[in-house]
Amino acid sequence: MSRSRPFIVSLLLLVSLALLQGCEPSEPPVPKVAQVEPPKPGETLKVATRNAATTYYLDREETPAGPEHDLVESFAEANGWEVEWILQDSIAEVLQALEAGDVHLAAAGLTHLPSRDERFSRGPGHTDIVEQLVCHRDMRPLPRQIEEIADVEIRVTAGSSYSERLLSLVNDHTGIRFEEDPRTTEILLARVAERTLECTVADSNIVQVVRRHFPHLEVAMNLTSGARLGWYLAKGHDELAARAHDWMEGPQGEETLDTVEHRYYDYIDDFDFVDLRALNERIDERLPDYLDLFLQAEEETGMSADLLAALSYQESHWDPRAVSPTGVRGIMMLTQNTAKSLGVDNRLDPASAIDGGARYLADRHERLPEEIPEPDRTYLALASYNIGRGHVLDARELARELGKNPDSWADMEEVLPLKADKRYYPQTRYGYARGYEPVHYVQRIRNYQDVIGAAVEVLSPDGE
Repeated sequence: MSRSRPFIVSLLLLVSLALLQGCEPSEPPVPKVAQVEPPKPGETLKVATRNAATTYYLDREETPAGPEHDLVESFAEANGWEVEWILQDSIAEVLQALEAGDVHLAAAGLTHLPSRDERFSRGPGHTDIVEQLVCHRDMRPLPRQIEEIADVEIRVTAGSSYSERLLSLVNDHTGIRFEEDPRTTEILLARVAERTLECTVADSNIVQVVRRHFPHLEVAMNLTSGARLGWYLAKGHDELAARAHDWMEGPQGEETLDTVEHRYYDYIDDFDFVDLRALNERIDERLPDYLDLFLQAEEETGMSADLLAALSYQESHWDPRAVSPTGVRGIMMLTQNTAKSLGVDNRLDPASAIDGGARYLADRHERLPEEIPEPDRTYLALASYNIGRGHVLDARELARELGKNPDSWADMEEVLPLKADKRYYPQTRYGYARGYEPVHYVQRIRNYQDVIGAAVEVLSPDGE
């Protein structure tokens, strides 16, 4: 496989951003036909969606995931239904399937719009976003006020909610023009990053994810004060819509929303242009040299290659000769004692260090109680890699004393920093620790893993 920079960039775009589509084209109404009947207990809820990081996708283990997936599955379980996922290629096709009566529910990152409310029964909302004008950070001058976007080249996905917003600006301001484009919002964002397009418009949650792949993207301004993503149901399914509202707004729905927010969004750091630019550069320049070692370590330990690569980047930025003032060294930054226990004679040898670091993480993972679910188990293993198993055990015991769930990473994020609080650490077995560090450590690894994972898919032998 070629590993040239243009090939990597273009293929990364096709592989990673195909899962991040955010356009929302609408289609003219089609003739109404008989609708599917609302499901009864034990029957199947038919749901139209599409592959996208903010909706539904298969993860690296080919397990269904995504915010919409998790919400719908929880809603269906509460009502005793199975779920049949019907994947469409675009929002237009999702809405056509709903309007034709082929499905009960559309859950595809849909913005609640008055124009859609006329065609469908509005379901509950679940995610607040704003529509943002996105340009290249080196564009001069960057438009910061509505009046400054006159004569700026703006292209947006055809038929999207962005078109509706820009059309209202055209009617209110002189000189504002835009073009509709059949390509997805993510493709247009990539064109902005490549400077073949000046600006486009995208939802803030899409921008939040995509900017990590294209750090030169800059949010010039917000075009809306806020909007809400949510579900839609076919006209006439008012009872099912009411049931969905009751569930989403009830305690079980709120708990699921919190879990979804934590799993898919909370860990994404505030945007750091310098850090992400360096990461993307090193993906091209350094990762190919070590990827085979990460893949081999995955085969031997079960720890995924993209996770190991992200951990290694957090530790050393893939510098095999890295040395810290405290004496940890190498591409996995192993301590001398840890390396000795693992049989690693030379921490500066990338093959030995990656193999040792992977085995050490796998050991941290295996020694946790079996009942801890994924992905919490992996996050606790990473915390143990960073701060030590003893301090993690202390924090788990402290969590129990405080009425928190020691198996939940969300709860442990709150408890671990207490290992640096003199009100708590004197009572723990292993005493003081900078417990806030593993919280940020895991957060950054999760963020890096999302970006690195796309590169691993492209560069690995089975990625052709």
